[in-house]
Amino acid sequence: MWLLLAFCSAALLGFYDVFKKKSLAGNAVLPVLGLNTLFSSLIFLPFILISHFRPEWLQHTLFYVPDAGWEVHKFILVKSLIVLSSWTFGYFGMKHLPLTIVGPINATRPVMTLVGALLIFGERLNVYQWIGVLLAIGSFFLLSRSGKKEGIDFTHNKWIAFIVLAAVLGAASGLYDKYLMKQFNNMVIQSWYNIYQFFLMGGVLMFLWWPKRKTSTPFHWNWCISLISVFLSAADFIYFYALSMDGSMISIVSMVRRGSVIVSFLFGAMIFREKNLRSKAIDLLLVLIGMFFLYLGSVLG
Repeated sequence: MWLLLAFCSAALLGFYDVFKKKSLAGNAVLPVLGLNTLFSSLIFLPFILISHFRPEWLQHTLFYVPDAGWEVHKFILVKSLIVLSSWTFGYFGMKHLPLTIVGPINATRPVMTLVGALLIFGERLNVYQWIGVLLAIGSFFLLSRSGKKEGIDFTHNKWIAFIVLAAVLGAASGLYDKYLMKQFNNMVIQSWYNIYQFFLMGGVLMFLWWPKRKTSTPFHWNWCISLISVFLSAADFIYFYALSMDGSMISIVSMVRRGSVIVSFLFGAMIFREKNLRSKAIDLLLVLIGMFFLYLGSVLG
């Protein structure tokens, strides 16, 4: 069941990337990110309020948010900082890069998660997992070759560095989720980390964007901005629920969620009319084969 939920989350994440790319086209990044945190907070705020003031309405449902003290909230605040940092780098990178390059780079996150598990949790990689890691590394170098055809130098392009940093922080968040889901209620984590992100982002907008808004890229409203929050919230809800189920494996769930690259790649080709699709498709195929070997290593290892 948890594996099926991971696939559903992956599909929703793919559409999330598409709406994010569409919203950022010619738009100011920080307000788009700020509105995303606002809308995501508004989605979960009713569940927090109802669970506190009328707990009997939700107590036996998946949407119940138990009360928690500072001993829980301090961990959630750390997650908010990690995720918001990842989003900030990711939004800026996605605005300036083709979706067909961003997607495959993000798809290497399971490799980073495995390496993190190796270093932090003392896990050992088996032969299949090592093959998956090497294929992912190889795909990254092939992707840099494809990028050069579009004038994107992976070694000197700051937006590539932003996407890589976003992926690293995203992998760190995934490893942190492995710990959180074993300790705390999944709705407590998802609801409150969105609330904390909104307040953190409010400070960023107030002190960094607002004073310079007239000299930077102007902001304009796009309905796709609201859809970012809807698809992300649904994808994360399913993801956290899957991780909370007995027997779920973060390595497999993380890998399956990166399958969202298929959706974003297809839309990058059909809607955004991006270039060099044949060579990028080969790079993407290598990533997917690598993910398959990670799956084999997780199941057979």
